Amino acid sequence: MRTLSHSFYDCKYHIVFTPKYRGKILKGQVVKEIRRIIRLVCKWKGFEILAGKVCSDHIHLVIVIPPKHSVSYAMSIIKGKSSSWIKKKNKNYKDICRKGSLWSRGYFVSTVGVDEDVIKRYVRHQSKHNQIQQDMFKPT
Repeated sequence: MRTLSHSFYDCKYHIVFTPKYRGKILKGQVVKEIRRIIRLVCKWKGFEILAGKVCSDHIHLVIVIPPKHSVSYAMSIIKGKSSSWIKKKNKNYKDICRKGSLWSRGYFVSTVGVDEDVIKRYVRHQSKHNQIQQDMFKPT
């Protein structure tokens, strides 16, 4: 249970989002940068990453978002900041991102409750389904 000045909350979400056209572009140095940026943005905004994986064509997050922020706000910040940072830091951004966008418009989200351990285990074991993946908690 977490607290804000006048509330107690337990707002956990499983979120999956993909690069534009589900391209397998999350590899090499881009993965390291994406992981670092997502961690920084989450820390800055007070989101807590409980589990996460960067796969070649999608990202899984199990994340706590305080009730003062909506999921759509959290996703717009995470996707927007990571996209602009990758664009600034990579000279070959246009090779990485077709049509100028890093992320697809939508995302999958579900709340995490009593099945939290099952979802965390699923996220952590994505490597069985994806050859290229990175643990969001491993230091870079």
